[in-house]
Amino acid sequence: MAERISKDELSRIATVTSAPARTKVDRNFGLPTGIYAATVGLYMGFIALMTVLFLNPGLVVPLVIIGGFVLLVFGLAGIWAGMNPENETSPLSWGQFSTRGIQTLSGHLTSGEAMAQVLILPVLIVVWGIAIAVIVAVT
Repeated sequence: MAERISKDELSRIATVTSAPARTKVDRNFGLPTGIYAATVGLYMGFIALMTVLFLNPGLVVPLVIIGGFVLLVFGLAGIWAGMNPENETSPLSWGQFSTRGIQTLSGHLTSGEAMAQVLILPVLIVVWGIAIAVIVAVT
Protein backbone atom coordinates (compact mmCIF):
# COMPACT_ATOMS: atom_id res chain seq x y z
CA MET A 1 0.00 0.00 0.00
CA ALA A 2 1.26 3.48 -0.85
CA GLU A 3 1.68 6.19 1.73
CA ARG A 4 2.09 9.89 1.29
CA ILE A 5 5.46 11.34 2.29
CA SER A 6 5.70 15.06 2.88
CA LYS A 7 8.39 17.16 1.19
CA ASP A 8 10.08 17.80 4.52
CA GLU A 9 10.26 14.08 5.31
CA LEU A 10 11.46 13.27 1.80
CA SER A 11 14.20 15.91 1.90
CA ARG A 12 15.34 14.56 5.29
CA ILE A 13 15.82 10.97 4.03
CA ALA A 14 16.65 11.57 0.36
CA THR A 15 20.15 12.10 -0.94
CA VAL A 16 20.37 14.61 -3.75
CA THR A 17 23.07 14.02 -6.32
CA SER A 18 23.94 15.56 -9.64
CA ALA A 19 22.68 13.98 -12.85
CA PRO A 20 24.54 10.80 -13.79
CA ALA A 21 27.18 11.06 -16.49
CA ARG A 22 25.99 10.02 -19.92
CA THR A 23 27.28 6.73 -21.18
CA LYS A 24 29.37 6.82 -24.33
CA VAL A 25 27.82 4.48 -26.84
CA ASP A 26 29.51 2.54 -29.64
CA ARG A 27 26.75 1.46 -31.99
CA ASN A 28 28.77 0.29 -34.96
CA PHE A 29 31.03 -2.65 -35.57
CA GLY A 30 33.81 -0.52 -37.02
CA LEU A 31 33.59 -2.09 -40.46
CA PRO A 32 33.45 0.13 -43.56
CA THR A 33 29.99 0.92 -44.89
CA GLY A 34 30.87 -0.79 -48.19
CA ILE A 35 30.92 -4.20 -46.50
CA TYR A 36 27.35 -3.69 -45.31
CA ALA A 37 26.37 -2.49 -48.78
CA ALA A 38 27.94 -5.62 -50.28
CA THR A 39 26.00 -7.78 -47.81
CA VAL A 40 22.72 -6.09 -48.73
CA GLY A 41 23.59 -6.36 -52.42
CA LEU A 42 24.27 -10.08 -52.14
CA TYR A 43 21.01 -10.74 -50.26
CA MET A 44 19.04 -8.65 -52.76
CA GLY A 45 20.87 -10.39 -55.61
CA PHE A 46 19.66 -13.74 -54.28
CA ILE A 47 16.10 -12.46 -54.05
CA ALA A 48 16.35 -11.07 -57.60
CA LEU A 49 17.75 -14.38 -58.83
CA MET A 50 14.84 -16.29 -57.27
CA THR A 51 12.39 -13.78 -58.73
CA VAL A 52 13.76 -14.20 -62.25
CA LEU A 53 14.18 -17.95 -61.88
CA PHE A 54 10.64 -18.64 -60.71
CA LEU A 55 8.63 -16.06 -62.64
CA ASN A 56 5.45 -16.80 -60.77
CA PRO A 57 2.86 -14.14 -59.96
CA GLY A 58 2.11 -15.93 -56.70
CA LEU A 59 5.63 -15.25 -55.45
CA VAL A 60 5.60 -11.50 -56.03
CA VAL A 61 4.20 -10.58 -52.62
CA PRO A 62 6.43 -12.94 -50.56
CA LEU A 63 9.58 -11.86 -52.42
CA VAL A 64 8.72 -8.17 -52.04
CA ILE A 65 8.14 -8.74 -48.32
CA ILE A 66 11.47 -10.59 -47.97
CA GLY A 67 13.29 -7.83 -49.87
CA GLY A 68 11.57 -5.23 -47.71
CA PHE A 69 12.69 -7.01 -44.55
CA VAL A 70 16.30 -7.12 -45.77
CA LEU A 71 16.24 -3.39 -46.52
CA LEU A 72 14.43 -2.66 -43.26
CA VAL A 73 16.89 -4.60 -41.11
CA PHE A 74 19.99 -3.02 -42.62
CA GLY A 75 18.38 0.42 -42.88
CA LEU A 76 17.28 0.34 -39.26
CA ALA A 77 20.75 -0.79 -38.19
CA GLY A 78 22.26 2.10 -40.16
CA ILE A 79 19.91 4.60 -38.52
CA TRP A 80 20.61 3.08 -35.09
CA ALA A 81 24.39 3.37 -35.62
CA GLY A 82 24.07 7.11 -36.23
CA MET A 83 21.78 7.88 -33.31
CA ASN A 84 22.63 10.05 -30.37
CA PRO A 85 23.50 10.29 -27.48
CA GLU A 86 27.11 11.11 -28.08
CA ASN A 87 27.92 8.41 -30.59
CA GLU A 88 31.51 9.49 -31.09
CA THR A 89 32.61 6.41 -33.01
CA SER A 90 32.43 6.04 -36.76
CA PRO A 91 33.13 3.17 -39.13
CA LEU A 92 36.67 2.77 -40.42
CA SER A 93 37.49 4.08 -43.86
CA TRP A 94 38.62 1.55 -46.48
CA GLY A 95 42.22 2.72 -46.07
CA GLN A 96 42.15 2.37 -42.29
CA PHE A 97 40.42 -0.99 -42.54
CA SER A 98 42.88 -2.39 -45.07
CA THR A 99 45.95 -1.30 -43.10
CA ARG A 100 44.76 -1.88 -39.52
CA GLY A 101 42.30 -4.72 -39.81
CA ILE A 102 39.90 -5.00 -36.90
CA GLN A 103 40.05 -6.21 -33.32
CA THR A 104 37.44 -8.79 -32.33
CA LEU A 105 36.79 -10.67 -29.11
CA SER A 106 38.65 -13.66 -30.56
CA GLY A 107 41.68 -11.61 -31.61
CA HIS A 108 42.94 -9.35 -34.38
CA LEU A 109 41.70 -9.96 -37.94
CA THR A 110 43.19 -8.60 -41.11
CA SER A 111 40.84 -6.87 -43.50
CA GLY A 112 40.63 -9.99 -45.69
CA GLU A 113 39.84 -12.25 -42.75
CA ALA A 114 37.17 -9.85 -41.47
CA MET A 115 35.58 -9.56 -44.92
CA ALA A 116 35.58 -13.35 -45.25
CA GLN A 117 33.81 -13.71 -41.91
CA VAL A 118 31.20 -11.08 -42.69
CA LEU A 119 30.52 -11.98 -46.33
CA ILE A 120 30.74 -15.78 -46.23
CA LEU A 121 27.05 -16.33 -45.52
CA PRO A 122 25.68 -13.93 -48.16
CA VAL A 123 28.12 -15.32 -50.76
CA LEU A 124 27.10 -18.91 -49.94
CA ILE A 125 23.43 -17.97 -50.22
CA VAL A 126 24.02 -16.51 -53.70
CA VAL A 127 26.01 -19.62 -54.69
CA TRP A 128 23.12 -21.72 -53.41
CA GLY A 129 20.74 -19.67 -55.58
CA ILE A 130 22.99 -20.23 -58.61
CA ALA A 131 23.00 -23.97 -57.85
CA ILE A 132 19.19 -23.91 -57.75
CA ALA A 133 19.17 -22.06 -61.08
CA VAL A 134 21.44 -24.73 -62.61
CA ILE A 135 19.23 -27.53 -61.27
CA VAL A 136 16.09 -25.88 -62.66
CA ALA A 137 17.77 -25.31 -66.03
CA VAL A 138 18.98 -28.91 -66.29
CA THR A 139 15.73 -30.59 -65.26
